[in-house]
Amino acid sequence: MNRFHVHLNVSNLDDSIRFYSQLFASAPAVVKGDYAKWMLEDPRVNFAISTTGRAPGIDHLGIQVDSSDELVALGRRLDAAGSTVVPEPDATCCYARSDKMWTEDPQGTRWETFHSFGDAVTYYAADDACSTDAACRPAPAAVQSRCAPASGCC
Repeated sequence: MNRFHVHLNVSNLDDSIRFYSQLFASAPAVVKGDYAKWMLEDPRVNFAISTTGRAPGIDHLGIQVDSSDELVALGRRLDAAGSTVVPEPDATCCYARSDKMWTEDPQGTRWETFHSFGDAVTYYAADDACSTDAACRPAPAAVQSRCAPASGCC
């Protein structure tokens, strides 16, 4: 079953964790120094927040799937929608390992589709030449660059 994904940039992680824990009546499933994530069943959503140096607000939206086959099928749907689809296999981001595909809707809202298959001990892959100001993920406008300034991850 697919799970809707929302990632917000926040200015104060502790205040935001308190707020969203009350809103969702649940503590986050993952808490790090710059990141928190709730894996909710009602509503079924992967809701993440981070303080990774970008302006507060919506970072990106997405759909998390349960299998590689579902990710391939979703990729076909994105391709049929007519936007550039940028694959990011075996990504380490947001304290997880995932296969991903990125695209943008006609308004420029970034969409991440992904299948996570493991945990990671860092927000980004250690071998990526990115800082918190340049999050690691392919940008549709810069397919050749793994690091896109002012772009987000997870």
